Amino acid sequence: MPSVRSAVVTGGAGFIGSHVVDRLVEQGCSVTVIDDMSSGKRENLHADARLIVADVTTDEAAAAIKAASPELIVHAAAQISVSVSAREPVQDARINVVGTVNVLEAARSAGTDKVVFFSSGGMVYGQLETLPADESQPLEPENPYGTSKLAGEEYLRMYRRSYGLESTILRLANIYGPRQDPHGEAGVIAIFARAMLADAPITIFGDGQDERDYVFVSDVVDAVLAASQSGPDVCNIGSGVGTNVNELCTRLTALTDYQKDPQYGPPRPGDIRAISLDASRANAELGWSPKVDLDTGLARTVEFFRKPASGTS
Repeated sequence: MPSVRSAVVTGGAGFIGSHVVDRLVEQGCSVTVIDDMSSGKRENLHADARLIVADVTTDEAAAAIKAASPELIVHAAAQISVSVSAREPVQDARINVVGTVNVLEAARSAGTDKVVFFSSGGMVYGQLETLPADESQPLEPENPYGTSKLAGEEYLRMYRRSYGLESTILRLANIYGPRQDPHGEAGVIAIFARAMLADAPITIFGDGQDERDYVFVSDVVDAVLAASQSGPDVCNIGSGVGTNVNELCTRLTALTDYQKDPQYGPPRPGDIRAISLDASRANAELGWSPKVDLDTGLARTVEFFRKPASGTS
């Protein structure tokens, strides 16, 4: 498989984006990172990547893409909080919809060969009765975040039809691993691991029976690299297995020797009850399937958070 020579990664100082940057640089790619650093961290950045501090909705971000003239754009920058989207739907749409259009228009002007877009397999489908979900399922998001991600998907399809801009939409499951932000709301594994290692209390929202499909970050990077060369219009990236929050808590308790019982709080607005993703299409068309099982990934994540000063995985 030929390697990409030049790439832009939006949100490349963040959790998943920084792992993508590392792999691209290791393969000899010239990488420009566009990140507003609202949640990204400089210690996540590979030393050989070029950082442009800019909001993806701005002219500065578009100019940086055009100047880089990349073969590949990995669009990872996003507002990812479901509860923030519920409180501030205009802000959510500004970043996730307007930001995506700005990136696509810059890609079109720059002559970019391929865009890989991170959508949310956990939110664009809504609550389904039949799981795991495949890509033929109806798309009925139940919160502004899922709706804004779906709008981004539609813009990618339109740019493909109207302008010939090639793209692959990766509908990601719940991604976890080293560098995940333990201070937000989306990274329950990082939040629990950091709190347990500090012997701090943890809170489970609802009854703890909500199920999510967890995929280790290095597996997502594999999918991105495969999609950079070819791939379908859209595919799920997931394990096909749902794990509930109580079970996660039990597994992490064993890994951290945590002695406290979890606290329980009210369910969060906009959350769905269960989701898992059928990744058969990714397997057939990208040759992708997850390599890191949950127990191994949890152990690696806990080890990372035992060394909080570390900026590498």
